[in-house]
Amino acid sequence: MEHAVNPWVAVAYLIAGVCFIVALRGLSSPATSRRGNRYGMIGMAIAVATTLITHDIASLPEIVGAIAIGGGVGFVIARRIQMTAMPQLVAAFHSLVGLAAVLVAVAAFLNPGAFDILGGDGNILAVSRVEMALGAAIGAITFSGSVIAFAKLNGNMSGAPILLPARHVINLGTLLLILALTAGFAVAANAGPGENGMFWAVVALSFLIGFLLIIPIGGADMPVVVSMLNSYSGWAAAAMGFTLHNTAMIITGALVGSSGAILSYIMCRAMNRSFISVIAGGFGAENGGGGGGSAEQRPWKRGSAEDAAFLMKEAGSVIIIPGYGMAVAQAQHVLREMGDLLKEEGVNVKFAIHPVAGRMPGHMNVLLAEASVPYDEVFELEDINGEFAQADVAFIIGANDVVNPAAKTDKSSPIYGMPVFDVDKAKTIFFIKRSMGGQGYAGVDNDVFYMDQTMMLLGDAKKMVEEIIKAL
Repeated sequence: MEHAVNPWVAVAYLIAGVCFIVALRGLSSPATSRRGNRYGMIGMAIAVATTLITHDIASLPEIVGAIAIGGGVGFVIARRIQMTAMPQLVAAFHSLVGLAAVLVAVAAFLNPGAFDILGGDGNILAVSRVEMALGAAIGAITFSGSVIAFAKLNGNMSGAPILLPARHVINLGTLLLILALTAGFAVAANAGPGENGMFWAVVALSFLIGFLLIIPIGGADMPVVVSMLNSYSGWAAAAMGFTLHNTAMIITGALVGSSGAILSYIMCRAMNRSFISVIAGGFGAENGGGGGGSAEQRPWKRGSAEDAAFLMKEAGSVIIIPGYGMAVAQAQHVLREMGDLLKEEGVNVKFAIHPVAGRMPGHMNVLLAEASVPYDEVFELEDINGEFAQADVAFIIGANDVVNPAAKTDKSSPIYGMPVFDVDKAKTIFFIKRSMGGQGYAGVDNDVFYMDQTMMLLGDAKKMVEEIIKAL
């Protein structure tokens, strides 16, 4: 255990905590995100080193070896992963954090003496039972929920909501049963090492409820799910920090949990969703309905790269709206090149980012930063939405749901109520998508396709932008 008499332990953990706070502050802006990441790595290095030095570890070489193996695997994955697969990677990492919390709780339950949580009567201390039960429950929910999120993001299962009958009643009943079993475990007379079956029931039900909470949520709402699971992983780590008597885990877990919850709340406001409905699961899935009719039954205009190049070159202002299709085509670099060419012609170019564009919070911001798009040219929805009425061109590349007016007009639409860009007010709209058959991740057709001022640019996003660059 920690050497409580050593004041340097508390000081080291305090410094690590300050580094984590500064890291979160840096990550709030693309311009300071690199510096924020560095502070986070420094803080984690201090926390890990302090923990290894000040704890009684049976075999330090084994621990260091495990760290080396895990760190090596993480390094290789991070180097090889495509930006388009980053949301899946984040979901997968969240699942590992949740599983780690469950395994720590199980270890404490089976061998409480090693964790110094065994009372004089041979039972696990009551407060420690609560800590390990809650940590295991939150960790299990995080694990199974993240696995489902990964499967939906990775295409292993449908991104459409899977609505179970009476799902809210089932979810609420399961959660209440988990809380009741936790309370029963805390006051049970027989709570020696591995003796009480209520702990295993909490773990099993928590794995189940994580699955039930995420499957009703559609792909269009997945960015909020990723943020929510991030928060859960933090709270799981904090709960295990109490069991391990580790101050650094408590601080880190609380920071991750609270920041993830705040981000989820901000994103819910951006989508006009209820924060409580996010936690309950299945939000935005009540209507399962779709939008307009099929593309073949409605007239639309097809444009060309030459049309887009000519009109944008003559425009005074162009607003570019990137979406997940840009990420799939890896078109961010050629898009930045196109913007630079237009600026050389005197065109005012801006990029508009929706809070839930892509598959995770900030997905489009990361891609544009990777392509060296200046930060002062990137604007959030609330800062730029009023400019579409004066814009000569709205250039939409791979986005659909975030520019769909059905969110404002069609109460049967699964995206109804979500704030969207007012691209329909622009004088000319260029819309890049692979074909007229696709209807976006939410499965909703888009009236913008069929507007008089819209020209559809069908094909691979990267190749289409490259053709526009040649025409410019």
